[in-house]
Amino acid sequence: MATALQPPVQTLPSGLILLDGRLVEPVRPDRMITSIDPATGKPIMQFHACDAEDVDRAVQSAQRCFESDAWQNMRPLDRGRLLERLALLVERDREQLAALESLDSGKLLAVTDAIDLQFTIDGLRYFGGWASKITGEYVTHSPLVPEPAIYRAFTQRRPVGVVAGITPWNFPIGQAIQKIAPAIAFGCTVVLKPSEETSLTTLRLGELIIEAGFPAGAVNIVTGYGAEAGAALVDHPLVRKIAFTGSTGTGQRIMEAAARSMKRVTLELGGKSPSIVLPDADLDRAIPGVAGAIFANSGQICTAGSRLLVHSSIYDRVMEGVCKIASDIKIGSPFDATTQMGPLISARQRDRVAGLVAKGLEEGATALAGAQTPDGEGWYYRPTVLGGVERDMTVMREEIFGPVVCAIRYDDVADAIRIANDTPFGLAASIWTRDLDRAHILADRIDAGTVWLNTHNVLDLAMPFGGNKLSGVGREFGSEALQAFTEPKAVCIRLDLGAADL
Repeated sequence: MATALQPPVQTLPSGLILLDGRLVEPVRPDRMITSIDPATGKPIMQFHACDAEDVDRAVQSAQRCFESDAWQNMRPLDRGRLLERLALLVERDREQLAALESLDSGKLLAVTDAIDLQFTIDGLRYFGGWASKITGEYVTHSPLVPEPAIYRAFTQRRPVGVVAGITPWNFPIGQAIQKIAPAIAFGCTVVLKPSEETSLTTLRLGELIIEAGFPAGAVNIVTGYGAEAGAALVDHPLVRKIAFTGSTGTGQRIMEAAARSMKRVTLELGGKSPSIVLPDADLDRAIPGVAGAIFANSGQICTAGSRLLVHSSIYDRVMEGVCKIASDIKIGSPFDATTQMGPLISARQRDRVAGLVAKGLEEGATALAGAQTPDGEGWYYRPTVLGGVERDMTVMREEIFGPVVCAIRYDDVADAIRIANDTPFGLAASIWTRDLDRAHILADRIDAGTVWLNTHNVLDLAMPFGGNKLSGVGREFGSEALQAFTEPKAVCIRLDLGAADL
């Protein structure tokens, strides 16, 4: 494993929270969280751990902004311009933001620049364009009983109000924009709480939001622990919607809490996504494709292809190829251009991954590659391929969220469908085949929010994203975001025919 390089981060964020348009200290400024570099295990900086009082101040600020004449009367085009100005500032600071993201999360610098920051910029511009595209419907209808009147009705899409955005640690800045941009575009205001594991780029984003000239209270950012700041945000009576990305367990608790006050929710949760390789697949594409599906971002992707279903006739060849890729992957510093895999987010996460692999081996699986924690600093885990896996094993049922793929062979396509759907999750899947007819038919049979054909982990802001079953509620991106952040209002007008001089 390569020695960690000096990260090219010139400026760290102030660590202050964004509240009512200003960077301020929380009520109890002595309560701090230490940000840790996953590649070295060494501290980066400290930032504040907010509590319920800070959350209340942030929500009150967002509510005041939402109710203000200035916000209610702001032209949709001007809300779009706010997002465009922020996009320009992110673009200006792209290099530094990418480096800060890599330092805080352990993601490869090449990835944070090419993917995370590009997604952030694109997301701001995509939803900035949506701001002026909100429309309703016009309806005519007759009265229930004869009367000298006619009725006209129309519908509007109205913003839900204050949105609580709660983001995970695996895509910090991109997820922040995934919550902020549609909320602002559609007329909501936001209180955002990033993961305590990776808050630095979100804090820096708060500084850029002020520079972009957002109205005070339109976006507020509070940092802290989920059990304290996150819970206070979920329970706040003025919050009308929760947009959460994270673990299924936390999502279930949020949904239970939201039910008490009937808050709207969008929950993008865990996954156990299958990659299904059919016997006619182009293996020169499929083998690196299914390996990338699980090993990208050290397997810390909710849609990671963590279950590999391979037809018996090609199983040995596919496993040989995937194991070779796993063994050849170079792990090391996120700032080394030759590194192919960085660390896991924390020592706790690394130990959890290692523990689940050990559990799988105890239950009868075989380690075909990896299954080791390398020596040295940082929270690394080698890319792992498990064979001899049975459908009821823990590693096949639970989301590992690390670079671990469980391979299982099947004999006919019907069996592959049963195995693919035999999971409490339903986030994503991929099918690898040359047969276009079969690909489309199989895609219909897979119970997942997204099915990729001959690719994996490809997202587009215009394509709805979310999961079925325990993988979540609702969809983000595309026109689905309009439904997620607004509610329909019907307005009905009675026109008195006798009042018109015709």
